[in-house]
Amino acid sequence: MTTSHTWSFFRAGGFDQVQLDSGADLLALKQLDQKLWVALGCPTRGLEFDTRTLDMIDSDTDGHVRANEVLAAIEWAGGVLKNADLLVEGADSLALADIDDSSEEGKQLLASARHILKSLGKPDAATISLADLADIEKFVAGLEFNGDGVICAGQIRDAGLRATVEDIIKCAGSVADLSGTAGINREIADKFFAEAAAYAAWQAKGESDASILLLGEKSMAAAQAFHAVKDKVSDYFTRCQLAAYDARAAVPLSRSAEDYQRLAAQELSAQSQEVASFPLATVAADKPLPLVSGINPAWQGRLDALRERVVVPLLGKRESLNAQDWVALSDKFAAFEAWQAKKPAGSVEQLGLARIRDILGGGREAALDGLMAQDKAVEAEVKAIRLVEKLLRYNRDLFKLVNNFVSFRSFYTSKDKAIFQVGTLFLDGRSCELCVKVEDVARHAGLASMSGICLAYCDCVRSGGTEKMSIAAAFTAGDSDYLMVGRNGIFYDRKGQDWDASIVRIIDHPISIRQAFWSPYKKLSKMISEQLQKLAASKASTVDSQMIKAAVDSGKAVAEAPAAPPKPPFDVGKFAGIFAAIGLAIGAIGGILASIVSGVLGLKFWQIPLALIGLMLLVSGPSMAMAWFKLKRRNLAPILDANGWAINARARINIPFGTSLTGMAELPEGANRLLVDPFAEKRVLWPYYLAIAAGICSLVGLWYVGFFGHR
Repeated sequence: MTTSHTWSFFRAGGFDQVQLDSGADLLALKQLDQKLWVALGCPTRGLEFDTRTLDMIDSDTDGHVRANEVLAAIEWAGGVLKNADLLVEGADSLALADIDDSSEEGKQLLASARHILKSLGKPDAATISLADLADIEKFVAGLEFNGDGVICAGQIRDAGLRATVEDIIKCAGSVADLSGTAGINREIADKFFAEAAAYAAWQAKGESDASILLLGEKSMAAAQAFHAVKDKVSDYFTRCQLAAYDARAAVPLSRSAEDYQRLAAQELSAQSQEVASFPLATVAADKPLPLVSGINPAWQGRLDALRERVVVPLLGKRESLNAQDWVALSDKFAAFEAWQAKKPAGSVEQLGLARIRDILGGGREAALDGLMAQDKAVEAEVKAIRLVEKLLRYNRDLFKLVNNFVSFRSFYTSKDKAIFQVGTLFLDGRSCELCVKVEDVARHAGLASMSGICLAYCDCVRSGGTEKMSIAAAFTAGDSDYLMVGRNGIFYDRKGQDWDASIVRIIDHPISIRQAFWSPYKKLSKMISEQLQKLAASKASTVDSQMIKAAVDSGKAVAEAPAAPPKPPFDVGKFAGIFAAIGLAIGAIGGILASIVSGVLGLKFWQIPLALIGLMLLVSGPSMAMAWFKLKRRNLAPILDANGWAINARARINIPFGTSLTGMAELPEGANRLLVDPFAEKRVLWPYYLAIAAGICSLVGLWYVGFFGHR
């Protein structure tokens, strides 16, 4: 890709990486082909990087920072600074004179920075720092108007208006202000005033129509008393009409004697549901409804309320109601019921009509609109206050991010730890610098195993187990002989805090050529040791069984005292076969030794060491070759991809660089070392004597077969 910018690259990890050294490099980064970027995405969590800065760069708030978001951050920061080289310095403070006020955004940023310094009691300060914005949230929340359009009762001086806001919150809910205090915004206020106006208009319609509020202020109580018995009274008159239709229906419609007998067995009360299910009164043809006596006791109180609140005010004093009276009463409440059906929904009714009318008529809506408008008027200013923080964070962190994103300069130059390196693990006499944080060990290991790196997953705890995390530590030097699940070490995070670490899983891959060289011999030694242990265990078991059997047989012999059987005769043929087998074995071993010795002795003196070296290479060579190829292919990418990165390059970890990532235990330079060990084990000489005897026997055998030419 042809660009107008001249780029510099450095080679590390087996591939070329762009070298970013100046503000011009950063501003031109959008011209660099993204195929040359090391990473195209990274998570906003689990890194040794300021999470608030990452959240600001993460414009779509999806928890990942991607290449285009990094470019947008660089373009914005470079656009509001007079000199983009300031981004390379990575300072946490900025001179006001460095803010480019040639644009509207720059002017607003500069004005907000001065406003912040003035509010902090430093009106003449020439620089602003992140320390000045340490309590940015408290600063913004403490402003009388903070641009969020939310008005809180506590910020209103007028008592009447403050009470109105409290009533609105009670009826229509609230929304949190930037300070965290409950308040109202325009949406909530509009909803409340719309409901209040609708309720007031509905009430006004009822008051203006005499057919609706037929008893004035007592209409509602009368309507409630009427509706409390409406269905039951209608049921009674219907039963009486059926009795008039057929006289036989009167008795069963009044309920049978069996129904009363069933009630007689119960403990009755006027509140009994079964009693309430009986008719209001005994049924007869065209019988009026009694209002004073002869009434179902479960309905006596409600009928008393009907007589006092409805019948007497509308029909006069009555001791009974006929069907025509009931129809007349129902007609009188028809308009009220239709009015009630149109009652607007909402919760403002709890305030009472007088309070609602007071709020609507006191100009409160206009006053609140004015306060909200004042608050929204400073939205741009408050937003610019946050942009000041954003600029300061970008000024400090952007250059560090691109050197851990566009290139892995921090990682491969070893001048500083990469943002994905969370600390150092000390275990098995080594220190592992390549440690990454892991959320799910099983999921991470599934992909990380493709890296070709020996990884030890550790659960880390501190503060008595209240703080926990998991890490994956790369072992890139030494060997894996003593790496096993359950081993403990100490992990130091980037803050210097120590954690107890315990291995919970290991992905085994070659660590070093030295390990591969000794691997065949260690496997052979292990196999021989295991076989000897099995043989010894088998022999010990046989001896134990024979001793137990002998003891049992001896006991039986004493008890039964049988005649001793004659000893079997000496079997010469059997022992001859045994000696023949031993002779064959010795002969085979002697033949092998003779071949080796004859081959070695047939060489010149200076060729013997070369032959031994060649023999060792013949044994260890294949293992070393396989390890060398695997070590050359070690790749950092799968380890980071498993953590949510989008690695765009084959970030190799070759043998020399891998060795630098794992420190081995070494004595300090100039240290004094005492080689005498008072607890050293005494040397056993018999193996050496045995080897000398075997050598002599081999030489005698060679002489006997004529190898030295005496025949």
